[in-house]
Amino acid sequence: MDIPALYAQLIHEIGDGTGMADSLLHVHAGMAVLLATRVITGRRLSTPVPLLVVALAEFGNELLDRLHYGSWRWGDTSLDIVNTMFWPTMLFVGLRVRNRLERKPAATE
Repeated sequence: MDIPALYAQLIHEIGDGTGMADSLLHVHAGMAVLLATRVITGRRLSTPVPLLVVALAEFGNELLDRLHYGSWRWGDTSLDIVNTMFWPTMLFVGLRVRNRLERKPAATE
């Protein structure tokens, strides 16, 4: 059984079935993994765990692509990483900044 080929076929069928571009599928997949991790683990999005799971899922995706195609396709791989990680990272950073600002004691005058 050729798992990378089966995975590539599944991804291709998802793209064909939805009509979405590969880059948009990466955005949706990153957010879906982030939210699923939040629900399953109970960890807040401001903790590194959900973001780390997204990164690991994206690494697995790119590793399977590399095994299927026989080489790294750096142009495609780097764009996939950016598309998958951008919004989960922005949420993580934004929530961390908000949490720090909320913890600061109010300045007394």
